Amino acid sequence: MSETIFVIDDDQDLRESIVEILENNEFQVSSSESAESALQKIMTTAPSLVIIDNMMPGMGGMAFIPLLKIEYPNVKVIMITAFSTVENAVAAMKSGADDYIAKPFKRDDLLVAVKRNLEELRFEQMLAGLDMDDALACLSNQIRRQILIALSEKGSMRFMDITRHLEISDHTKVNFHLKNLKTNHLVLHNGEKCYKLTPQGEKMVDCLSLISKKIS
Repeated sequence: MSETIFVIDDDQDLRESIVEILENNEFQVSSSESAESALQKIMTTAPSLVIIDNMMPGMGGMAFIPLLKIEYPNVKVIMITAFSTVENAVAAMKSGADDYIAKPFKRDDLLVAVKRNLEELRFEQMLAGLDMDDALACLSNQIRRQILIALSEKGSMRFMDITRHLEISDHTKVNFHLKNLKTNHLVLHNGEKCYKLTPQGEKMVDCLSLISKKIS
């Protein structure tokens, strides 16, 4: 995976345990024993996700996160807290944390939180490369979603192949949605009279895939 995760915790045993769990699951991981030293390291290598303890000597997690977000507003942050309360959760989120896990936590709890936040980051990055109005219009229509997924699976398809694949006898309806997708630069119609995804359309299918994972 290309994402880099940064672990910040003054508890050496816990820090090394988190790093080991993540590395065993093929994540790229860096670590630091303090927020102050982490800031210096992070300025040279932008992470995708930061996992930081709330209570540490010197700068704690809630003071660190706003400083981090100034430089990297899109980075995901998971706060580690010893007390799982509504008040702590609200305070963590107000400081800029995207998620939190309470001590003691299980290996699977950590991995679920990490994977969820990295998926959200990828989804946000994909949407950043799309016109939001076009993206939402496409995602809101089932037939257009089906056309995009079919083209992703098949590579390219003729008009009649698309109608048969979708099992829609109303060709006018299919043609309408294909024109909509072409207008929004999500599909193209080549010289061989086949429809295929544009790079924008491929991004859209990736978004649909991530949405499907979240729902399931």
